Amino acid sequence: MKQRNLLLIIAGIVTALFSCSPEFQPEQEAPKFISIDGPNLKAPDGSNYFIKGTNLGNWLNPEGYMFQFKRVNSARWIDEAFRELVGPDFTDEFWKIFQDNYVTREDIQYIKSTGANTIRIPFHYKLFADEDYMGLTHDQDGFQRLDSLVEWCREAEIYLILDMHDAPGGQTGDNIDDSYGYPWLFVSEKSQELFVDIWKRIADHYKNEPVILGYDLLNEPIATYFEEERAMLNAQLEPLYMKATKAIREVDKNHIVMLGGAQWNSNFTVFTDSKFDEKLMYTCHRYWCDTLQANIQDFVDFRDSVNLPIYMGETGENTNEWIAAWTRLMIRNNIGYTYWPYKKMGSERGMVTIPTPENWDLVVDFVEGPRSSYAQIRESRPDQEVAKQALLDFLENCKYRNCSKNPDYIRAMDLEP
Repeated sequence: MKQRNLLLIIAGIVTALFSCSPEFQPEQEAPKFISIDGPNLKAPDGSNYFIKGTNLGNWLNPEGYMFQFKRVNSARWIDEAFRELVGPDFTDEFWKIFQDNYVTREDIQYIKSTGANTIRIPFHYKLFADEDYMGLTHDQDGFQRLDSLVEWCREAEIYLILDMHDAPGGQTGDNIDDSYGYPWLFVSEKSQELFVDIWKRIADHYKNEPVILGYDLLNEPIATYFEEERAMLNAQLEPLYMKATKAIREVDKNHIVMLGGAQWNSNFTVFTDSKFDEKLMYTCHRYWCDTLQANIQDFVDFRDSVNLPIYMGETGENTNEWIAAWTRLMIRNNIGYTYWPYKKMGSERGMVTIPTPENWDLVVDFVEGPRSSYAQIRESRPDQEVAKQALLDFLENCKYRNCSKNPDYIRAMDLEP
């Protein structure tokens, strides 16, 4: 009996040693990612994957019109106005709570419940740089924020597209990218190095995360305003995409890289080599046009010429009737879509509406009013407690449970409220 026990012990030790040895590890199934098959996306089960979803606009890149501002329309201008309105300490705390409340697990679960299968998350590069942004001056928490979102999407079984909405130096040259009035990214080697470095770090961090559908490298590069420099700027776009993609592939060979056209993601004549990477697709944007085939045909023609997928990363901001007709047009043309935005204050042009807080008009009047001197700031500032309460009410109102759903808008997206 003792000899038999000794043999069992020896066998157990040998088994344990072999099981810890790499060459004896059982093969683990590799994570399955969305893939490309000509003009189609393929789900891990081999079926066609047609993108249907929304954008989490304003959460990680505040925009003025989402706060009902007009003139003050970029993140840094909003931040400056709030600091003049209620002070720097209150503003820092506001932004931290804003990020905690504006999008939560509940929002992601609701989006999934409508039948949406994809979410696009716009983010500011400063979340991954040592720069002042949204209440932090260092140790930015970009990965912490995105990690939470990835976890929620994994739980809900909904795919995620990462979109650098605001690039170093600015890729657009307007409020869209929180820039300084010119697409400095394309003439600044330092900005390009940071742009490439951030994408490489993001790709390395998420290289094995299959819930991420792909990386949307630049949102709406090179605005239409720079006519004299447009040809020069446009010529820099594809080489920069190539540089970033090469860096991504050094650490991540799994995820799709998405390329937006110049001039608000609409001009695809800037591309000369559609095969510089094996996992490329394209992303277009279009707003405020007739819902006719002619207004989408340029995208269809480009898609067919490169035989790669194209999808409508942004569209919307229109009536329910327009949304319904535009959705049908995209479905007919095999162009997936993520509508902009998911939620919006005081407007039904989104899946859900944030109630406008009491006395919010006082905040708007101050932010939009004259503030070019300290005297003007002092004279136009409303009562501190009233202003602070309006901002606090906004933080409460933006929570999912306090928003109202817009069922007709959601149905127009070919989803179910």
